[in-house]
Amino acid sequence: MMRVAFFSTQTYDRSFFDKLNAAHGHELVWFETHLNQKTAALAAGAEAVCVFVNDTLDPATLEVLSTLGVRFVALRCAGFNNVDLPTAKNLDMKVVRVPEYSPFAVAEHAVALILALNRRIPRAYNRVRDGNFKLDGLMGFDLHGKTVGVVGTGKIGAIFARIMLGFGCRVLAVDPYPDLVLQHELESKGSGYASIEEVFAQSDILSLHCPLNQHTSHLIDADTFRMTKSTLMLVNTSRGALVDTTALIQALKQGRIGSVALDVYEEEAELFFADHSATLIQDDEFMRLLTFPNVLITAHQAFFTEEAMSSIAAITLQNLADLQRGEGCANEVQA
Repeated sequence: MMRVAFFSTQTYDRSFFDKLNAAHGHELVWFETHLNQKTAALAAGAEAVCVFVNDTLDPATLEVLSTLGVRFVALRCAGFNNVDLPTAKNLDMKVVRVPEYSPFAVAEHAVALILALNRRIPRAYNRVRDGNFKLDGLMGFDLHGKTVGVVGTGKIGAIFARIMLGFGCRVLAVDPYPDLVLQHELESKGSGYASIEEVFAQSDILSLHCPLNQHTSHLIDADTFRMTKSTLMLVNTSRGALVDTTALIQALKQGRIGSVALDVYEEEAELFFADHSATLIQDDEFMRLLTFPNVLITAHQAFFTEEAMSSIAAITLQNLADLQRGEGCANEVQA
């Protein structure tokens, strides 16, 4: 049995993990707070910590965890940009993740955002609730025949690309490691891989499905908006820092972008997964984004389906079991 300290937890995390933990028998300890240097002491007595996207595992935090006897870091997500891997390696701490839980969940949410933003669904819903049945200001455009740029064609990006092909879109993809099967499918329908400059310049809709790293941080910045169409719809369901928020706000103010759908936000750590409805939100850039009628934001819920949550819990618990037995774990992240 392994004692595992869970950070950034919600009631639904406990529900799925407690149910599936019966087969493993780990001792699960729950904390709602984010993990960082100040809160790391809560992991005292645990062999492992289980963390999520907005936890901070920088060198200082990892040093504290190591001193407490923590040997394992289990990410219940695919991304690992919030973990300082070289420090973890030096401390002989193994890091594991959930590389795939439900790529369909995220890809389908990206499509939902496109449809809702294009057809003004939130505004239309609120109008009808108010007894207003006028159509002024609700006009969208046909997806059929539009060019959709896909940045990153891993499992999620590839599924998203195939869905958009189904709408009759022309799909332009970019990835340093092209999916050869997807490439054949795209080319058979008049689409294909292209340079990132071509994708930026030609896309009517641009959807981000790439990891966050030193090469992709602020991939979308002021220079990007000089290349893209002024009618571009930008969609981000990947990581918030792929988009330079300041540059995005300027592009919106100056009419250099048509619309934006975000499920992630650059500074989301202090906002998302918590109820701030009774407090004053201090993030000026986030509040500025909410003022634009052509911006749609959801709170990092793209992954949030029953299938995905079950998969996240099952894979995470199996990762921990593999580590406890000293066996090689296929989902270990290497520095």
